[in-house]
Amino acid sequence: MSLLPILPPTDRSHVGDGDPAATISTAHEGGEQPTCRLVTLGCKVNQYETRVVQDALVRSGYRVAGDDEPADLAVVNTCTVTSEGDAKGRKLIRQIARRNPGVRTIVMGCYATREPEAIVELPNVTAVVEDKRELPDLFAREGVLHTPPRSPAELMPGGFDGRGLSHFESRQRAYVKVQDGCILRCSYCIIPSVRPGLRSRSPVDIEEEVRRLIDAGHREIVLTGIHVGHFGVETTRGRSGKAPFRLWHLFRKLDAIGGDWRMRLSSIEAVEMNDDFAKAAADCEKLCPQFHPALQSGSDTVLRRMRRRQTAAKFLDRLARVRERLPDVSYTTDAIIGFPGETEEEFAETLSVCREAGFIKIHIFPFSARRGTPAADLPNPVPPDVVRERHRQLAALERELAAADRTRRIGSQLKVLIEREDRDRSGWVRGTDEHFVPVRLPGSTDAIGRFALAIATEATDDALIATPDSRYPSLR
Repeated sequence: MSLLPILPPTDRSHVGDGDPAATISTAHEGGEQPTCRLVTLGCKVNQYETRVVQDALVRSGYRVAGDDEPADLAVVNTCTVTSEGDAKGRKLIRQIARRNPGVRTIVMGCYATREPEAIVELPNVTAVVEDKRELPDLFAREGVLHTPPRSPAELMPGGFDGRGLSHFESRQRAYVKVQDGCILRCSYCIIPSVRPGLRSRSPVDIEEEVRRLIDAGHREIVLTGIHVGHFGVETTRGRSGKAPFRLWHLFRKLDAIGGDWRMRLSSIEAVEMNDDFAKAAADCEKLCPQFHPALQSGSDTVLRRMRRRQTAAKFLDRLARVRERLPDVSYTTDAIIGFPGETEEEFAETLSVCREAGFIKIHIFPFSARRGTPAADLPNPVPPDVVRERHRQLAALERELAAADRTRRIGSQLKVLIEREDRDRSGWVRGTDEHFVPVRLPGSTDAIGRFALAIATEATDDALIATPDSRYPSLR
């Protein structure tokens, strides 16, 4: 069963402190326009899917509630990558109920798929969606949709047969989900069990969505998915004679779209950064020269326990081969510390590989045992104090590598997407360049959402300081 039955709201009207961003209230009165609030935990894919649901609700007559305004319906999109993500989801749902007695709360996302029976017992949860394709039927039964959709794609335009989004909340950056699902079996990861299989969107639908987002004023389009490197794989598996259309083909197709914009890839597995990938990346003018291959560990013995598909040497080789075509490419990564049985020598190998790769950003994840994964049953857990010390060491290396990268860029020209006001310095703004390096430079809030050309003049602890390049006009 993919959708738990609708339950009446639990009457728990006590009030307590909670997250202001999760404020929901009782039902609207007097026939006023109903309001909704949507809260997202987790990855870029979740953020995209939440926006799809929000658009559907708005099209059906709902209005998104303001920050301090009550709402009639809450939709919580959950994450289950770590046990901390599960706990955050439960805490958020309870906060919503305490601050907003009587609100209808619908819970979706990976944690909802993994433990629906636990979530449905939380206060004011009226439905738990285990499969997002069930959302049209659910919303129709709940009376959420004034006009029932003809198909899941009509409600979920970011689905694989849908038309996609026309705008994103950010003035400058928008996510585009290109695929869903994962068929790998890394020993620590629960995601393949909650997002099984592979489903890639139509390249035509993706292109149309990207064009609409560019026309709406978004200057950076981030291609995202659960396993982006497997885009298009399932369309040719077991089908002889069908020409493949893979991620690098998608790069080239989107790169032909005109206008002043840029494209970024959210993540990639190093084994998928092959020669075709590298050549397409080097040929595309719009694609940012920054990639996020997930390392997880630099130790071959740990990688085998993780059931990863690469050795540390092969990982570094793929990065080096891309760098041959893109000499100024930047790399960021993910790393898991404290995997069961990880020794000091194995952790030292991770430090060594990170240093050789020259990562400018490392997302550090202490190992979190997920019930139902092989790693949850491995012996020799690493003591928490050891994990904290390894986290400290890896974070220190990250700061060192990022500082070195910023220092070498002093004097270089930057193309900066202005994203927000610099609250620490009046008359200045902040943004990121093509390499995902934070940049601070003089400017007004009118520049937010626009590109600017600048020269890096100084490296600080957290950003490059730059000055507008007088030799070139600002880009619009």
